[in-house]
Amino acid sequence: MQDHAQQSTLDLAQELIARRSVTPADEGCLEIIARRLEAIGFTCERIDSNDVCNLWARRGTARPVVCLAGHTDVVPTGPLDQWHSEPFAPTERDGYLYGRGAADMKTSLAAFVTAVERFVAANPDHAGSIALLLTSDEEGVATDGTTRVVEALRARGEAMDYCIVGEPTSVDRLGDMIKNGRRGSLNGTLKIHGVQCHIAYPHLGRNPIHQAAPALAELAATEWDKGNEYFQPTSFQISNIHAGTGANNVVPGALELLFNFRFSPECTAEGLRARVHEILDRHGLEYSLEWSLSGNPFMTRRGRLVDAVLAGIEAATGVHGALSTTGGTSDGRFIATWCPEVVEFGPVNATIHKINERVRVADIGPLSIAYERAISHLLAE
Repeated sequence: MQDHAQQSTLDLAQELIARRSVTPADEGCLEIIARRLEAIGFTCERIDSNDVCNLWARRGTARPVVCLAGHTDVVPTGPLDQWHSEPFAPTERDGYLYGRGAADMKTSLAAFVTAVERFVAANPDHAGSIALLLTSDEEGVATDGTTRVVEALRARGEAMDYCIVGEPTSVDRLGDMIKNGRRGSLNGTLKIHGVQCHIAYPHLGRNPIHQAAPALAELAATEWDKGNEYFQPTSFQISNIHAGTGANNVVPGALELLFNFRFSPECTAEGLRARVHEILDRHGLEYSLEWSLSGNPFMTRRGRLVDAVLAGIEAATGVHGALSTTGGTSDGRFIATWCPEVVEFGPVNATIHKINERVRVADIGPLSIAYERAISHLLAE
């Protein structure tokens, strides 16, 4: 079985990597996948939005519903002259498969498909339902992809019980880490208003840098929460800061900065906003502040889905996976508003978004087998 899983998944991964599906383009990836799924009894539905391609495929009508979720879009290649092979010409070299999207996440998509094919062949009358939710808008603004599909499915009363997102979560070895949650992301654009003047006459102006410094120091030193057993404490970070005209004899009229919270479920976006405003107000600043919420945190505790994925990994690789909630956001944040249990698991993430992105060829078959075993734990046992 492993040899068949290896070759069939490798072949499909190469076919998908060859498509230049830079966000929000899909370039036919969903058609390739839909044809394979329809051949084994899936009903495939396109739920496209604006320029984004979305696929909802389902086999069965009963519950529980096990969903495999991911994205066909990839980030731009970067400088082509720094790639050792053409990024959209999948290339095997030194035990790796190279190509843009190899790790993030076309190999996972291929492994989804081949895992489902083998599972259905072995269990044609399986319990529950299997579904795939795929989009071409994960690496971009993510406003017309997974979130639109979730809205549409929820509006017509469809349910989802378990979801495995194929994000590249492994660190050193395939399966050594899965994500059972993600931190929320809250962005702020802050402008401190001062009064510009000649630097030799500071009493005629108001220096926003001097005024802001104590408040910024307090924000940076504040303990927002202590985290919990799955999450690190909430983090506040200033990412950009600017003030001044470029001249050394002018007190600036404003200071502008960008900051971000990566926050645990121990905080809420509303609570963080209120605490920031309290600190700024207490320091007597004249300011304007715009907020943008990229996503709320989500968490899946140990239970049927986590145990099924960990068991699948151990059966396929012998690795005992660890749970983590580190890293950035993913489309899991949209699915978790609807599905009670969401886990992310996929290839080693060391080269994602990098020049010469790659996956170990030897990991490709076991990845598919791990997905198949997880599905089997959830539906066939």
